Amino acid sequence: MLHEILPVGILACNCSVVADDATKEAIVIDPGDEVERVQKILTRHDLKVRYIIATHAHIDHVGGLKRLHETTRAPVLMHEADLPLYENLARQAAWLGVEIPGAVEVDQFLKEGDRLRWGALSLEVLHTPGHSPGSLSLYLPGENARIFAGDTLFQGSIGRSDLWGGSHQQLLRSIHDKLLLFPDETPVFPGHGLSTTIGHERESNPFLQDL
Repeated sequence: MLHEILPVGILACNCSVVADDATKEAIVIDPGDEVERVQKILTRHDLKVRYIIATHAHIDHVGGLKRLHETTRAPVLMHEADLPLYENLARQAAWLGVEIPGAVEVDQFLKEGDRLRWGALSLEVLHTPGHSPGSLSLYLPGENARIFAGDTLFQGSIGRSDLWGGSHQQLLRSIHDKLLLFPDETPVFPGHGLSTTIGHERESNPFLQDL
């Protein structure tokens, strides 16, 4: 399995390219910007993108969806509850003071329990609202097990809940009911910053000590 992480855009969103070595099929998670860098990885490894997935619809995670879709023709996936956010990219751009990115139609709405397969790999979709109504975490099982947590859980922190549709209590409930159920050794790749493990966050994350 190949997994490359690119911090992209002014907020350094962690965009992940995850590919099956044998079939060269790949997924791209959260292509928020700098699509040309993502494309270089795809070209270098001769990868074909099967899915483009947004863990949520904040502009720093979805700003490159349209451009990557145009170059790969891969379907764009997100949770339907974040569609209002995605439809208001102009307001998000104004808030950050950045250029309005183009938008593309969402091809498939993901929901809790969905499974996505490419090559010999698969992802289980977890709906983990709180940072946004449609925030997702994605679990890849097997010998390369890992969680792509979006902006739900960070190393030593948790996602913001003061943006539109956010809820602090819902965010903590999502982490407790969905993410902390995984074994301590499970790696976690957040939407920003460094990777961590479930066990490390369970033991030391100050936001989780009362859960």
